[in-house]
Amino acid sequence: MTKLGLIDLEILYLGIKGDGNFNETGIENSELKRLGVGRILDALASLKDRKLINLNNDGSFSITDLAKHTLWDEQIPTWVKILRLLEIKPCSSNVMSDFLKKPETELIDEIEKLRKNQLILMLPLRQESKIIKMYEILPEGIEKIKKIEETGFQNDRLEEKKPKIEIFEIIDQIIKEISEEPEFNNKKSIILKLEEIKDKLKI
Repeated sequence: MTKLGLIDLEILYLGIKGDGNFNETGIENSELKRLGVGRILDALASLKDRKLINLNNDGSFSITDLAKHTLWDEQIPTWVKILRLLEIKPCSSNVMSDFLKKPETELIDEIEKLRKNQLILMLPLRQESKIIKMYEILPEGIEKIKKIEETGFQNDRLEEKKPKIEIFEIIDQIIKEISEEPEFNNKKSIILKLEEIKDKLKI
């Protein structure tokens, strides 16, 4: 997959908002104008060289299917898109919703799965009187993206895992309850098996 920088993302997003097209006026009316003409022209040239945008006859630009495949292809799982976006910039779920063109409610479950799999990190950020949940990618998340690029996301699923420490606590509770129950038959055998599970978990 072609790597995108923050400026690349902002330019392509203009095209996504404009049904695949954008022009000079759209750039001037966006936050990209902060960059100055030189940097914008360099960024456009780079995107064109990487076949992520095409220059149209009327001077406007259109984003290519290759560009859409990075973050906006419906064939790509949502969790993969979230990781790819967070590799470019930390985001709140609301900002993710804007960039990925998906309702925030659709993203929440996937964000939580990524967090529980320790691929992303949530950081509370105070903005004025509100606390905003910001998410950033962890090194494990970057490794996950590399693996997907090598083997394809079709062979890689994101499953919600319970942290091992929770399993450890459940086993300890079972052992405690068995030990305190005087009428429990085969007590010793069951406790030994539970201890064996703990050893295999390597906690």
